[in-house]
This record gives sequence, C-alpha cells and structure tokens, in this order.
Amino acid sequence: MPPPLTETASWGRRIVALCVDWFASTLVVVVVLGPSGWSENPRSGAYTLIVFALESSVLTALAGGSFGKLATRLRVVRNDGSGRPVDLLRSLLRQVLVCLVIPPLVFRPDGRGLHDLVAGSVTVTIRPSS
Repeated sequence: MPPPLTETASWGRRIVALCVDWFASTLVVVVVLGPSGWSENPRSGAYTLIVFALESSVLTALAGGSFGKLATRLRVVRNDGSGRPVDLLRSLLRQVLVCLVIPPLVFRPDGRGLHDLVAGSVTVTIRPSS
C-alpha cells in the first residue's frame, strides 16, 4: 500500500472535531424531539449516534470531511496518494467502525486507526494555500 498523502492529523484536532460533530448531532436530535422529548426519550442517545454516523458519512464522501473535521481544518482522503475523498460506502464503513469506539483506539505508529486501515483512508490537516 502506498504511503499516506501527507502526515496524519494530530489526535487533539481529531478529538475536537469529534466533539463538534457530536454536539451538532445532539442539537439536531434536540430540535427534532424538542428539549423535553430529548431528555425523556430513552432512545435519544441512539438517535444522536445515527445522526452522527449519517452526517459524518455523507459529508465525508461529498466534502472530504464531517462538519467537525472541516471546522477544524481536517480532511479524510484516500490513502492512495490521490488526495480524493473516500466514496460513500467506504465512508459509511469507516463511520460505523468509529461508532464502535475500539477501532479508532487501535492505531499504527503513523496515526492511522483500524477504521482508516479498513476503509483505505487517512485523516490529514488542510494546509492553507500559499
């Protein structure tokens, strides 16, 4: 397999992006269910997880990153050196593995987690154009 396009993104930025995505997904569920519905519905956490997975998958395939990743200047690209975003199926597979929690915690020295290895992707920092 070819080396990653560039150096992988820092864990700090990835965690901030994850928090932004989770907060945005929670807000979507609160808006749909209403504040009292969100706090009283035992499935609101599952709804948030589903919104998170769908938002992250679709935006990663279309724009190269989820709302949180793009806000923190990160991008998920193919690990083939092309710099192109992953397709929708690989993006969905990647997000399902992220939702399982353990795959991102099992990672290689280059910073790519099991979810990136399976999906053939790498998370990189968007560099400002000069």
